[in-house]
Amino acid sequence: MLPIRRFILFASTLALLSLGLFSQLAPLTSEGASVPTPLPRPDSHVADTVDLVRGPYLQLATPHSILIRWRTDAPSTGAVRFGTSLNALTDIITSTSLLTDHVFALTSLAPASTYFYSVGTLDEDLSGPDQTQYFNTAPIPGERAPTRIWVLGDSGYPPVAQRTRDAYLNYIGGQHTDLALLLGDISYERGTDEEFQKDLFDVFGNVMKQTVFWPTPGNHDVFSADAATQTGPYYEVFSLPKQAEAGGAPSGTEAYYSFDYGNIHFISLDSENSIWWPLGPQPMIDWLYQDLQTTDQDWIIAFLHHPPYSKGRHDSDTEGNSIRIRERFLPLLEDAGVDLVLSGHSHSYERSFLLDGHYGTSDTLEPWMILNRGSGNPVKDVPYRKEVGPHKGAVYVVAGSSSKLASGPFNHPVMYTSFLKHGSVVIDAIDNELRVTFIDFNGVVNDYFVIKKNLPSNPTPSPTPTSEPTPTPTTDPPTYIYLPLMDLH
Repeated sequence: MLPIRRFILFASTLALLSLGLFSQLAPLTSEGASVPTPLPRPDSHVADTVDLVRGPYLQLATPHSILIRWRTDAPSTGAVRFGTSLNALTDIITSTSLLTDHVFALTSLAPASTYFYSVGTLDEDLSGPDQTQYFNTAPIPGERAPTRIWVLGDSGYPPVAQRTRDAYLNYIGGQHTDLALLLGDISYERGTDEEFQKDLFDVFGNVMKQTVFWPTPGNHDVFSADAATQTGPYYEVFSLPKQAEAGGAPSGTEAYYSFDYGNIHFISLDSENSIWWPLGPQPMIDWLYQDLQTTDQDWIIAFLHHPPYSKGRHDSDTEGNSIRIRERFLPLLEDAGVDLVLSGHSHSYERSFLLDGHYGTSDTLEPWMILNRGSGNPVKDVPYRKEVGPHKGAVYVVAGSSSKLASGPFNHPVMYTSFLKHGSVVIDAIDNELRVTFIDFNGVVNDYFVIKKNLPSNPTPSPTPTSEPTPTPTTDPPTYIYLPLMDLH
């Protein structure tokens, strides 16, 4: 029998307790396994056959833990086998509860390490193990590890999203994606569970086996969800760090949150619901201020759905969500030295110069607010260079064209470039550079820029306490071969 180590079944993110599926989470047994106590259900039974209908997919990765989720077509027991060698999945965590939505937390993992895994029932594997089913734990906070980030905006229309996906995968050529950011409108049209299946899992499921997708809510995603109560499909599909489980400050809600990955601090803002009700934007403003005060990472990347600057399908001069974000949240972000702000909603690609201090309408832009009027492409001219500290400049990217296009005047004066093409954004954080590329769904690079920051030398990674010794990996993580600078003409 495989040894059972101290890993804990994680169900709180699905609000299973409130749904009545568990009466309690049982304490750790002497063998170290935590097994939930199921409520008695007279109709509980194990189906003759059980099939996967969703996943497995990864959520909430930290240096020492990760969540693995999946759905079965009938109630079943659950089991995850995993290990640092594909041929030796020596650890197992199990649950005897009969469920269709399975959520397991693996803890006491080694940072920046590769683990292979399988999921299934107590009796059989339903997915894996194989070379494609693995995860990488995050680096220690503060560590300057090469990091690849895939950014998808308004990706909820499958026929085009599939081409965007394939173009990205061909572009990276088998290299690993460390994390993905979803800029909202992940599902069309009303954010139902069926739409999330069709628009997210059926399109990106193979990538989600290996890479955590971190979302921000779009207007279509929350038709069937409620930020105030954190209910509905959006909040059931994703498991997000409302108690600072992955760094930053606790937000107390999955509507907006932050997390660290190596030397990057990520902030997800809810520009759809939490800026208006039930208490207006002040709770999110207060949290953002606290969160920015706590971070000392080299880079800050914020992402949200509504663009603070756009003259595409949506006009940031006249739309309330964009105005409120620009007026109330950008000053806080720029005070903290934000480097990159990503958004969607307008179904186009718009990318700013290095910018600071522009919080009004487009006709109030002053020349001093554009800190560098170049392209930021080191092949064409020079990177955007900035110092550490407040108000040193940020680049604002609207990338809402991963599956839909909609035209507009494209004449916002803060933008270096604006165009109408399907695609996605790739960010490579390497040493003291953020390298940002827009790849269209034909695999063509249409924009490329670099933010180069004068970082202090020899940073000391932030400690990440863990209650137990971490296992020693027996295999090395995949080798990263980063793509060369693109010569754009």
